[in-house]
Amino acid sequence: MINRIRDIRKSKGLTLADLADACDPPTTAQTIGRLETGMRNLSIKWMDRIGSALGVDPETLVRSEEKPQIQIIAELSADGPEALTSAREAILPTDLAATSESGQLIVLSVSASIGEFRPGDLLWMRQLPPEAASAAINRDCLVPRPGGRFAFGRLIDRRETLVGILPAGSGQKQQVVDNPPWIAVAEMLVRRL
Repeated sequence: MINRIRDIRKSKGLTLADLADACDPPTTAQTIGRLETGMRNLSIKWMDRIGSALGVDPETLVRSEEKPQIQIIAELSADGPEALTSAREAILPTDLAATSESGQLIVLSVSASIGEFRPGDLLWMRQLPPEAASAAINRDCLVPRPGGRFAFGRLIDRRETLVGILPAGSGQKQQVVDNPPWIAVAEMLVRRL
């Protein structure tokens, strides 16, 4: 089995110290470094602690040696593509945790061009409780409505139990949903080229 802690930690922009502090109970950066390099045994207990700190399923922290590794080999900056000093493993969207303390992941499939979205796009969204709506202001959201329907667009307002959504299409008026059970915030767009 291949240990993927370093690649997942770096893909989330965390340092060894950040990850060590995020563990419950906190540990040291040196311990995390030893677990990443295999100098210390990665037990199930450690996989649970680190997986929780990274917000991923513990089994995502390792992969089979037979499974091909997809690598990030370059970074596109304002100056153009630049080679990395060393390749990093790319973490696929399906490797992300389906659930975490911050909410479950759901996917919205796009079948028609609406706003900035194109047919075939998959919009990965994180379900939040309604009281966390302030974190979603000015972000694309999916909100359930009565009768099995949904409202989708930019969350523009939250007052008491009312949520205001500005649809993604042009010329549409604001939709107001009263007391939705959850609000899903867009986290990632997957688009085939």
